[in-house]
Amino acid sequence: MIILTQVLIKYYLFEPFGIAITLNSFGFALLVIATVCLAAAGNVINDIFDVEADLINKPNKVIVGKKVSEKAAYNLYFGLTIIGVLLGFYLSNMIQKPSFTAIFILTSALLYLYAKSLKSYLVLGNILISLLVAMTIIIVGLYDLLPAITPQNKVSQQTIFSILIDYAVFAFLLNWVREMIKDQQDINGDHKAGIHTLPIALGQDRTNKIIFAVAVLPLVAVLYYLYEYLYHHTYSLMYALVLIVAPLLYVMVKIWAATDKKHYKHLSFVLKLIMFFGLISIGLYQFILL
Repeated sequence: MIILTQVLIKYYLFEPFGIAITLNSFGFALLVIATVCLAAAGNVINDIFDVEADLINKPNKVIVGKKVSEKAAYNLYFGLTIIGVLLGFYLSNMIQKPSFTAIFILTSALLYLYAKSLKSYLVLGNILISLLVAMTIIIVGLYDLLPAITPQNKVSQQTIFSILIDYAVFAFLLNWVREMIKDQQDINGDHKAGIHTLPIALGQDRTNKIIFAVAVLPLVAVLYYLYEYLYHHTYSLMYALVLIVAPLLYVMVKIWAATDKKHYKHLSFVLKLIMFFGLISIGLYQFILL
């Protein structure tokens, strides 16, 4: 999903409008690899710390301690983290923004802290991981657009960057909803592992209502965006209504009656599809704005 998103931004949003960019194909490939390495490292360290909970929540998908030893998992984690941070350091110096290396260092640190302890702090863990998901979109603008801004191209660069911000906000909100639904799905294992998620603290029924309330935010944002910018683009409007708005409404209706793991797993999958189709729409802007 990360690779697809960043490729769409680079080659289907930046290039069609001929805006000034900083990274050539090689530099962009390094950015994608660095981002994916850190995300993969985050998944590995999360699996290491989540073994106890995963043995209950998804026993057939537990890898650490079964297919891969804990030592090998740690080695993989450190290897992926080092590659991601070193590539981030190289790229930051390439675009003459050495301070940007802090983005990769901070991201790797937050992913570790999330896996080790921050996920246990009610809403904090969900918000943190959703912010990092949004960052996978913004980082392309920081490394490819921002260094190329001049007084002459400032308006066009900022317009494209604002589109990235819109998508990042959408990804943040949608992922926040999905993280809470996943907490509902994993309530039994999380409870045994001592992870204090919303369902454990407030109960599943109240958490369903909170999920519904948060889901209103991306729905309102998308509807506003459609009304403000896409109401006269019939095909884009239909795409958004059928593949984003309708499924999101479906999730909001179904969450009220959701009670068991199967319900939450299904809704989590629907949200993943919504995010996928939302990100694919990045490729539509060349037909809308040109």
